[in-house]
Amino acid sequence: MADDIEHLKTNKIVRKDGKRLALGVYGQIEPAGVVEEAFGGGNEVIEPVDPEALRERVVETLKSIFDPEIPLNIYDLGLIYGIEVEDDGRLEITMTLTAPGCPVAGMIVQDVAQKTGAVHGVRSSHVKLTWDPPWTKDRMSDEALLELGLL
Repeated sequence: MADDIEHLKTNKIVRKDGKRLALGVYGQIEPAGVVEEAFGGGNEVIEPVDPEALRERVVETLKSIFDPEIPLNIYDLGLIYGIEVEDDGRLEITMTLTAPGCPVAGMIVQDVAQKTGAVHGVRSSHVKLTWDPPWTKDRMSDEALLELGLL
């Protein structure tokens, strides 16, 4: 599944034992440990918000976060499985990664929680990592497929 885009990944290294690792933009070599959920936002009481308008601002923020191995944002890459916005500004995001062995998995999940938690109108952001269903390139937007020459 993830092998379909393996050739598109950048900054690869191979250790002496032959194990292939990706050296992402965060500069990590070894996996950072699995972070299955992260929290962001200041939990401030915010006036009721328009959930659809807030969702649009959150999506724009997600489009500013890029996968460290594939030159695409995590939203168009299809890593965001769900965004739930409550009237009081609480945000629940379910996401995945292209591969379980991603060396910066924890940093990406935390980055999503922090950046979406900072969006105006978000009271709190809870990001949960899931592997079910597994990510495939079928989740990518047409724009992402076109940019990578897969469409």
